[in-house]
Amino acid sequence: MRITLLGTGTSVGVPMIGCDCRTCLSTDPKDHRLRTACHVQAGNLSIVIDTGPDFRVQMLRAQVRRIDAVLWTHHHFDHVMGLDDLRPYFFDCRAPISCFAHRGSIQVLKRIFPYIWSTPRHYPGKLDLEIAEEPFEIRSRYGGSDVIRGIPIQMFHGNMQLNGYRIGNFAYLTDVSYIPEAEFHKLERLDLLVLDALRPQKHPRHFSIPESVDTARKIGAKRTVFTHIAHQVLHERENAQLPETIELGYDGMILESS
Repeated sequence: MRITLLGTGTSVGVPMIGCDCRTCLSTDPKDHRLRTACHVQAGNLSIVIDTGPDFRVQMLRAQVRRIDAVLWTHHHFDHVMGLDDLRPYFFDCRAPISCFAHRGSIQVLKRIFPYIWSTPRHYPGKLDLEIAEEPFEIRSRYGGSDVIRGIPIQMFHGNMQLNGYRIGNFAYLTDVSYIPEAEFHKLERLDLLVLDALRPQKHPRHFSIPESVDTARKIGAKRTVFTHIAHQVLHERENAQLPETIELGYDGMILESS
């Protein structure tokens, strides 16, 4: 599998509007962070995790020509509001895109985008929206026999329940402040873990960097990459302080996993 970090920033992005901190004024490209999202290429299958407000730019940058499935972690603005830019992916293939999300997020998505799932559907194409509470299969919209299994990881973002996802030996856990003990068995023997790590200071709805380091050590993936990084984090400075096998992600970073 080839994993591309499309964005590694917070809900306001980095640089943040109106801020003149060292990170927001940085000329290092690794300090320029679009809203958090990810693309997974698994054989011929193309999977997007989250469609935030930077989705169109991210798809153009990564040259993603096809999408077979969308996995939403949760329904906050910075993870779903680029949804309507999925429309071009229907122009060369009218088969539905399989979409998966937590039950609570599905309810909100249907309220935010009623024209997609209401009847009649005033939408050039179709998104099949499914609750992700149990393992599910992703298949190609374009034919062929490729199939891969997705495993939802139940987590909490403050008081909100949301999903992380495991695909093969790769797991993607963003916007998380608590992982129930019963979910850790789903994260065993990972090649790659992408994990929320907002900033050095504590936050009520995100892991801080020290909390993420502790969680990464507990999970024990061969490699851990942090995402959803705030402007309090200067990439070069913070990355140099992280333990071996753990590093900060950056926009456009390409990773591999089995």
